[in-house]
Amino acid sequence: MLEIEKTALPGVLILTPRRFGDSRGFFSESWNRARMAEQGLDYDFVQDNHSLSQTPGTVRGLHFQSPPHAQDKLVRCGRGRLFDVAVDIRRGSPTYGEWTGVELSFENGRQLLVPAGFLHGFVTREPDTEIVYKCSDYYAPDCDGAVRFDDPDIGIDWGLTGEPVLSDKDAAAPLLKAFDSPFTWEGAA
Repeated sequence: MLEIEKTALPGVLILTPRRFGDSRGFFSESWNRARMAEQGLDYDFVQDNHSLSQTPGTVRGLHFQSPPHAQDKLVRCGRGRLFDVAVDIRRGSPTYGEWTGVELSFENGRQLLVPAGFLHGFVTREPDTEIVYKCSDYYAPDCDGAVRFDDPDIGIDWGLTGEPVLSDKDAAAPLLKAFDSPFTWEGAA
């Protein structure tokens, strides 16, 4: 069984697969295309990504991949704990520029479904945190983009207690108001 929670952003969902535990540990089916399609979630994931962040307070994002290689993502935490965020960047959307976030951890087993048209980013809360995510299109460097993680117009509360650990790319990303979104809202999700 799979628990599906809606967020404040239509289309962005929190998925919690059931875990079957015994004295050895647990088993969980983190993705089943047929079962997801039965729930109206018909995604064709073609690539899995896995990253490790050694230092708590590491921020990765806010990232997107533009059409024609836009990506839906299903994000989970393989080890440690992180705060995962999605931001609506679909021009004309009633929730444009709004964000939602959820804690993902090895312990809670939650996953965040981030559809194309949303920025994605996260901050690590523990050392050696691993993030694992599925993508619906292959990485295309020419379609890769970012928006500043600390944009005051978005106002994400990352819960940072010190300076974030950032890549040069993320530190130089533009603000939302200087960003020309390649995504357009197409009505109710």
